[in-house]
Amino acid sequence: MSLDVLSRKSLSLFSAVGGWRTVAEGVASRVVFLIAYLLTRQVWTSALIAVGGVAVLAAVRVWTDRRYWSAVIGLAIVGGSALLAGGTGQAINFYLPAVLIQAVQGAVCLLSMPVRWPLVGLAMGAVRRDRFGWRRDPVLRRRYQLCTAIFVVKCTIATAVQLPLYLTEQTTALGIAATLLGGAPSAGVCIYLCWRILRNDRATTSGWGSMAMREQ
Repeated sequence: MSLDVLSRKSLSLFSAVGGWRTVAEGVASRVVFLIAYLLTRQVWTSALIAVGGVAVLAAVRVWTDRRYWSAVIGLAIVGGSALLAGGTGQAINFYLPAVLIQAVQGAVCLLSMPVRWPLVGLAMGAVRRDRFGWRRDPVLRRRYQLCTAIFVVKCTIATAVQLPLYLTEQTTALGIAATLLGGAPSAGVCIYLCWRILRNDRATTSGWGSMAMREQ
């Protein structure tokens, strides 16, 4: 496969999960809060700055893409994080939702595997508008199992790193870990590995492409 084709497919996969907007919204609140807190040492001030930053990005997404639910979910998560931190007066609590989300995601992915309904398969079935057809293909089902396992490993590592940092109240370290392990960088690695596994399946590749077109 040529480098040009690989690049196009990688960009299509990137677009399929929301492109730069998803990356920006995913890391903005955590990075902005951490920087603001290190500069001001004021929990509420830092939380409000983080909410404001995500609100701007959400407004841009609604204006350009009309993706209301994505904006609402993003604002709800950062809003909850801000309330936890501000309400308790503990900056570390801003990252508690990030810790819990990774733990829950890992558990859901793990539980979906032994019952042979891998989460990646369900997601790709929705993208391809063929919800359960993939279950009749043993090879494709095994590939989806492997892809789901990749996310299980990612969530397990993220939880194993983040939980001790939260319990020992290491705000700066947790902010960095939550951004790298619970955000776009680690998700990007997982998506690339899944693409490598699924790249020979034309229907799956087509599904990613279709979703990418709807995102643009």
